[in-house]
Amino acid sequence: MDWFPYILSLQVTALATVFLLIIGLGLAIFLARVRFPGELVISTVLNLPLVLPPSVVGFHLLLALGRGSPIREWFGIDILFTWQAAAIASAIVALPLIVEAARAAILDVNPELEAAARTLGDSEIKVLWRVTLPLARSGILAGFILAVARALGEFGATLMVAGNIPERTQTLPLAIYDAVQNQEYGKANLMVLVMTFWAFLLLLWARSLEQRRQKRFTEKIIKTKNATVSRHSQTTSQLSPRSEI
Repeated sequence: MDWFPYILSLQVTALATVFLLIIGLGLAIFLARVRFPGELVISTVLNLPLVLPPSVVGFHLLLALGRGSPIREWFGIDILFTWQAAAIASAIVALPLIVEAARAAILDVNPELEAAARTLGDSEIKVLWRVTLPLARSGILAGFILAVARALGEFGATLMVAGNIPERTQTLPLAIYDAVQNQEYGKANLMVLVMTFWAFLLLLWARSLEQRRQKRFTEKIIKTKNATVSRHSQTTSQLSPRSEI
């Protein structure tokens, strides 16, 4: 049994995960906290990988990383047809998932809690680290897990920038394609089962986090409603005329 595609897929996903965590979360915080001209355009560009065919995303990456590009000509970095290029392609395709989910989770944080932390003397970094991110962690983690699952299954963009080179850049999705083309259905079935199992576990985890987040949100709404009714009742009682003795 050839273990290389399994190991390489984990290696590519691990590096893509680092990119997603650093760049994706950074972009989400920036877009949630900063208002600037062209914000809508930047947000739209970041979401393009969700609607463009992976081969189109891969072609853009070929232009960005290939001959004549600043990355290659100015900095001398040539990573095309390497597993690092596959990791970059996987991260780019999955990036919108974590950016949008984390951005929405950060925007859902009660600004009064952040303002209270500022009045206690906390800097913006401390407010972000101690208040905003902990309160938004479920949404951020759910988006992160979905992005990792998407990076794990990336095929088209990876094929464009890394190729399908056995024992070098052949990830599990590419190996499945090759096995089907060569009519090695037993080998393909095993790899498909492994991919499906990994994807199922990741999606189940993300779904459970989303359900817990929704449950907490519902409980918060009910608690706020009860508190409002209680205050209204107290106010009505205080304003009503006292009965004479």
